[in-house]
Amino acid sequence: MSIIPTSPPCPLPSSSSFLLFSSLFSPFLSPNNPPKVITNQIISLHSPPTFPSSSIHDFFFFFLIFHFVGYLIDCGATVKSVIDGREWLPDNGFISAGTSKNLTVPDLVPTLSTVRSFSLLNNLRRKFCYVARVYRGARYLIRTTYYYGQVNGLNFPSPPVFDQIVDGTFWSMVNTTDEYQKGLSSYYEGVFEAKGSTMSVCIASNTYTESDPFISSLEMLILGDSLYNTTNFDSHALSLVARHSFGHNGSIISNKTPPVSGFWNMPPSKVFEKAFSTAQLEPLEFRWPPLSLPNSNYYIALYFADNSDSMLPSSRVLDIHINDVKYYGNLNVTPEGAAVFATIWPLGGPTKLTLSPAANSNISPLINSGEIFDVLRLGGRTLTRDVRALEEMKNSLRNPPLDWNGDPCLPLNYTWTGVTCSEGERIRVIALNLTSMGLSGLLSPSIANLTALSGIWLGNNNLSGVIPDLNSLKLLEILTSGNQFLSPPPS
Repeated sequence: MSIIPTSPPCPLPSSSSFLLFSSLFSPFLSPNNPPKVITNQIISLHSPPTFPSSSIHDFFFFFLIFHFVGYLIDCGATVKSVIDGREWLPDNGFISAGTSKNLTVPDLVPTLSTVRSFSLLNNLRRKFCYVARVYRGARYLIRTTYYYGQVNGLNFPSPPVFDQIVDGTFWSMVNTTDEYQKGLSSYYEGVFEAKGSTMSVCIASNTYTESDPFISSLEMLILGDSLYNTTNFDSHALSLVARHSFGHNGSIISNKTPPVSGFWNMPPSKVFEKAFSTAQLEPLEFRWPPLSLPNSNYYIALYFADNSDSMLPSSRVLDIHINDVKYYGNLNVTPEGAAVFATIWPLGGPTKLTLSPAANSNISPLINSGEIFDVLRLGGRTLTRDVRALEEMKNSLRNPPLDWNGDPCLPLNYTWTGVTCSEGERIRVIALNLTSMGLSGLLSPSIANLTALSGIWLGNNNLSGVIPDLNSLKLLEILTSGNQFLSPPPS
C-alpha cells in the first residue's frame, strides 16, 4: 500500500486532507456473497485549484465493519418488543420526563403505536432529554422517528413544530406536517461522536410550538469504519438532508422514506439494481436534492454500479459536475461499484447534478443513488466539572426540575431551569436561581465545585439539612436561603 498525502486544492474550513481510494469488491453485500478485498491503494487526488475536492472509493470498503451496538428505543412503550429480529427497549430507563401515550390509529407498526409527549407549560423553551450510556469517542448514528397520530387532540389537527438537540448542539427543527398529511411517518438522521460517557438526545419547544412535542422512536447505533468517518467529528457532526435511490420504480425514494436496510453506511443491494440513465450518449442533468438548500457546507456521496447485461465491449466513463463545478472527472463505472464522496462541499439554493460521458466512454452515464448531509458545527459543551456538580445536586433533590437532563448550558436558548451560564469558549455556570420551585431534599456539597458562581437563590423551597461550606466560591456575591429547615453554612 502506498500513501501520498495531499492538501485540499482550495482553502475550506475544517478540511484536513483528501485521499483517493481504489479497490475491488463483490458487487453486493449479502450473506451468500460477502465482499472480498482484492486490492487496496491510496493515491493523491488532484483537481483544479478553484474547485472543491472530492474522493472516490469502492463503497463496500467502508461498510465492512458495522456493529449493531447501541440502543433501539420504543418511545412511550412500557415493555420490550422484538421486531424483525431486533429488540426494542421501553424508554423509561432513558428519560424521566414526559408522558407515555398510545395512538388510536389502526394498523400502525409497533414502534409508531406509542409516543412520549412533553407538556408545553407556559410556552417555556425547555428541553427534555433521553440520556444513554455510550462509548467515549465512538461515532453514533442517531435516528429519531415521528408519527403524530393526532396525539394532542382534535384542537390540534397538525403536528407541533419543535427542535431536536444532541448534547449541546442544535441538530434541527422537526416539522412533520407534510409527511403526516400524506399518512407517513418522518425520520431524521445524524452522525455524532460521543464526547463523554453519556450522550443526550433532546426534544425542545421553540417559538413555533403550539402543542405538546412528542417522539415515536429513537435509535442510537455505533458506526464502524464507514464512509461517514472521513468527517472531522472533533468539531462537526452530520445531519441527513437527502437520501435517494435514482431509477427505483422509475422515480426517486424520498429522504423521508427509510431505505431498505435502515442505514446506508451499509447500502442495501436493492438501490444498485436499477439506475437513472439516458438512452443516448449524452449528458444526464437533473436537480438533486429536490429541495432548495440553505447556505452551508455539505457532505456528498454518490453511488454507481454498472449492472448492464450487454455482452458487447463497453466503457462507461463519466465526468461529474455540481452546479457546473467539477466534482470528479473520468470516473470508470464498473460492476464492482464505486462511491464518490466529498467531505466538505459548499452549496446553497437549487442544486444541479450533471453526469457527462467522458471522451473515452461509449455508453451513456448513469447513477444509482446518493446521500447528502449538512456538516454541522458542534455547539460546545459545559465544563465537565460544572456538569458533574449539577448532576450531584440533582441526585440529592427529591424532585429536581424536569428539564435537568442533557447539557446544562447549551444550546444557549435551552439552559436548565434556574441555571445561568457564561458565554464564550469556556462555558461555566455563573448563577443558580432556584426560588419558588417547590424543591425538597438536601443541598449537595457539590455546589461548592461550581467555582464560577456569583449568585445563589434558594428561597421559598422545602430544602433541609445544612448549606455546605461555600468558601471555595471566591466569586460569590449573593446567597439567599429562605428555607425553614435549611441551616446556614458552617462558619
